[in-house]
Amino acid sequence: MLDALLALPILCFLCESDKQQAFLKAAILCCTSVFIGSLIIPEQNKVVFNFLESGRYFVLGIILVLELSALVTVCLAVRASLANKEDPDLAVSNPIEKIFGPSLFSSILSLEGRVWSFALFASQITSSAYRGNQHFYYDTKDGAQSNLFGFMLLIIIEIPLVHLLLHFLWSSTAANITTGLTLFGLIFFFAEYKAVGKRPISIHENNLIIRYGLYAPFTIPLDNVSEIRPNNLFVKRSRNVKRFNYSGVPNVAINLCSPISGKTEVYLGVNSPETFINNIKHAKNAA
Repeated sequence: MLDALLALPILCFLCESDKQQAFLKAAILCCTSVFIGSLIIPEQNKVVFNFLESGRYFVLGIILVLELSALVTVCLAVRASLANKEDPDLAVSNPIEKIFGPSLFSSILSLEGRVWSFALFASQITSSAYRGNQHFYYDTKDGAQSNLFGFMLLIIIEIPLVHLLLHFLWSSTAANITTGLTLFGLIFFFAEYKAVGKRPISIHENNLIIRYGLYAPFTIPLDNVSEIRPNNLFVKRSRNVKRFNYSGVPNVAINLCSPISGKTEVYLGVNSPETFINNIKHAKNAA
């Protein structure tokens, strides 16, 4: 168990170039290790495990604080942005960064903020509110938004069945916890479903701002684009590759002159790749 708690975080930070992603993966893997260990290790051998198991209350407290903070921030930020017609992304991230500064914690809260903003205020958020001279979309690319809707339906059908199964075969506590986590996952899918149709990829001044679902915006200066071309091949995961795609294969490939956050290639899927590529080339030449 000690090996898992030490080795897994080290492996995550060695294999994942994005430190934020590495931290989140390490935390999830460690919590999963403690949970599995609590099930398979005999009670008489749990010397340190009683202390580790009590840590679940600490983790639960952190999650609740994050959720409540994000929810309150979103309510205030979105109301202000709707009144002032600000970019919804900036309306969420700016108040958070003013309080906590640019940090991993701020990034997590911003993600939570985007989740709750689309879960609660999707009808009041318009694509035109986002910064950009030209907007491009990806909701119909290989049925991306339709697939998300299908996943939501499957989750909704699954919730009562799994709850009853766990209630009678395991315990009511396990059933309630699983149902609660599944409902939170459903909120995330609903927010993602709404975001896919509203958060555009935009050309803003001399930058390409890639907003994809609930992902954090990825900004590429147009003068840093060495090549943009159509793509019809599967793209493997790689340290120097950034992928933005839900279904099928990405249909646009962008090569960068200099790396951005360690990435030299960006692949994304859009509704009209030819129009997107031509507009990027035109904007790059005009910059």
